[in-house]
Amino acid sequence: MIITRTPFRITLGGGGTDLPSYYENHGGFIFSAGLDKYMFIDSNRPVVDDLIRVKYTKSETVEHVDELQHEIAREIFRYTGVEKNIEISSLADISAGTGLGSSSCYAVGLLHAIHTMNRDYVPLAQLAEEDFHIEANILKRPIGKQDPYMAAFGGLTVLDIAKNGDVKVRKANVSYEVADELNKNILVFYTGKTRSADEILREQEAGAREGRVNVVDSMHYIKELGYRILDAVESGNIDDVGRKFHEHWQYKKKISSKMSSPHFDRIYDAAQNSGALGGKISGAGGGGFFTFYVPANHRQFREAMRECGLREMRYRFDFEGTKVLTDF
Repeated sequence: MIITRTPFRITLGGGGTDLPSYYENHGGFIFSAGLDKYMFIDSNRPVVDDLIRVKYTKSETVEHVDELQHEIAREIFRYTGVEKNIEISSLADISAGTGLGSSSCYAVGLLHAIHTMNRDYVPLAQLAEEDFHIEANILKRPIGKQDPYMAAFGGLTVLDIAKNGDVKVRKANVSYEVADELNKNILVFYTGKTRSADEILREQEAGAREGRVNVVDSMHYIKELGYRILDAVESGNIDDVGRKFHEHWQYKKKISSKMSSPHFDRIYDAAQNSGALGGKISGAGGGGFFTFYVPANHRQFREAMRECGLREMRYRFDFEGTKVLTDF
């Protein structure tokens, strides 16, 4: 039995510039943080038969991999040559459709488990690229580089993405004291709404590929803001992160009409009136989690968000990335 643990993430800067439609022309940049909220994958080789079992919100038992309805599991089994005699179950701290990278957490965790089962110990970057290949090229999902790499590496991590798709990974130069302060001041709340990111991301992809000025110019500015957010964190001027979050949110809403809604705009206004310097919806937008930077009066801010119907997700940063917890 092999159990892997893979972290979810929140984007701090550059979100959306990791999509091929943008980085293939301009290069991409991501500054992101792994969270101590995880996807757990339990894999096993049953001894009584050769069936394939995949357990998630549904439970599938099939004789051949082609019969699987779970797309990611099916394509990972095909990719890694698994044809029979495997049982996979998944358990997550956060549900799918919340904007924190759940599909890549599942894919990277499953790839990690199968490689470990095969005694094929691959680098973290390879796990990320295998996930990207399966989701983007085989399943044709509008996925970027961020989710696979953050699922693999975790931490306060910087991704520089070349036009050819190569990714340079480095840890942000952040002291423990600054990381703790950042952790304390970035508050994350569940909106109560889940959504598929595909529609929003496809709209963004189309806008970038077609060269729509409002989309491309907004993405340029979001990348520049990402650099500035990283500089603010690495220099210890973390209150500037909140102000940059606010700028980011204004530009992000220009990319897709589905990014926000009147309801979310009211929540954002209430957050600002309660002390947030800025904030944004994690992931592609349209639902999931609101991330706010709040420099002081956290108790009052939390009460204001409860009155808006939001539920806080308490967290700490994860610095380990995907990890094998059990191997026997």
